[in-house]
Amino acid sequence: RVSDAREATTQLAEAADALGSPMLDAVSHRATGSVLLAEGDPRAALVPLRRASDGFRERESPYEIARSAVLIGRARRELGDEEGARLELDAARSTFARLGARPDLARLDSGRPAQLTARELQVLRLVAAGHTNRTIGSELSLSERTVDRHVSNIFGKLGVSSRAAATAL
Repeated sequence: RVSDAREATTQLAEAADALGSPMLDAVSHRATGSVLLAEGDPRAALVPLRRASDGFRERESPYEIARSAVLIGRARRELGDEEGARLELDAARSTFARLGARPDLARLDSGRPAQLTARELQVLRLVAAGHTNRTIGSELSLSERTVDRHVSNIFGKLGVSSRAAATAL
């Protein structure tokens, strides 16, 4: 339960203060940010999550920085900042890969939609701009049938069934 987690983060913060441990302080901030995310308050979560990341950076702990970046990415995504979320998650992914943290990498990638190809991204941008398959084909020098295929692939990879849903992601 979130209320139990909230109580645990309070106790963790008290222990970090009592021990004067900067590392435990950073862990406490990350736990607080996690609870705020679980409570549905991503804006408030960003403050302790960034403090946690700064604390881990001061301790030169790349793994912990990456774990914090995942949570910051989630918070930014929930706030509608897709670009910021992508930057945080890509940084975490890169660090996990460099450190050989396969379980973290797998967990991070399991919640990610299948990657769109460069061409599918071009098509999706034009779909988002309101173009028909015919005009997309004309603009990209593709047949309408090829554009149909790209749109179908995009829907499948994103798990949606309409143009509006694909562009809303």
